Amino acid sequence: MPSTENKQIVLDRISLRYDRRQVLTDVCAEINERDFALIVGPNGGGKTSLLRIVLGLLPPTAGGVSFYRGGAAVPSLDMGYLPQKSRIDSRFPITVSEVVAMGLTGKKLSRDASRASLGEMLARVGMEAYADTPIAALSGGQLQRALFARALITRADVLVLDEPTSYVDKTFERQMLDMLEEANRTATVLLVSHEADCFAALANRTFRIHATLEEVPQR
Repeated sequence: MPSTENKQIVLDRISLRYDRRQVLTDVCAEINERDFALIVGPNGGGKTSLLRIVLGLLPPTAGGVSFYRGGAAVPSLDMGYLPQKSRIDSRFPITVSEVVAMGLTGKKLSRDASRASLGEMLARVGMEAYADTPIAALSGGQLQRALFARALITRADVLVLDEPTSYVDKTFERQMLDMLEEANRTATVLLVSHEADCFAALANRTFRIHATLEEVPQR
């Protein structure tokens, strides 16, 4: 059982019900600072719903989420989020640069520093040539790169990623793993994926969810 001295996110008996369907039941867990927590489970098992509850985008039917920094309770944490592509309206009139720059909202950076950070991140995900391209003109893989860049550029306390390798090719998948390993040196990672083997080398904790949550012993 991992140490709880550096706990950062506490899930306390979270339950969620949609109409007559019980999606989550008494979900409990403690996530520590700089954990790489991989969440796996079947479609419809509650993976995305749990992430959205952690992000404050979806209220649970019962239970709650608590946050900590340096051992003290805090009202919230800075989070970077990569949602499932299916939740993005690609018809929205916005460019790649504007999507990625959303990750800098609220950051106390000068205009020059913001511009430099944006340019660096676009280059890292191979999207600098598409900076002014509307997202409606992107392929699925290109849009996923832009959304990944938006999450990374936040340099947040916690990165919350929902099926990040969807639509991307194997070359960028390997680059993504390298970037996540680097980000995990300073940030906690909560990641949902149906490709558990892809992230096994990075994850120090794995959870299986199907309404309830169970931590899987590490090999």
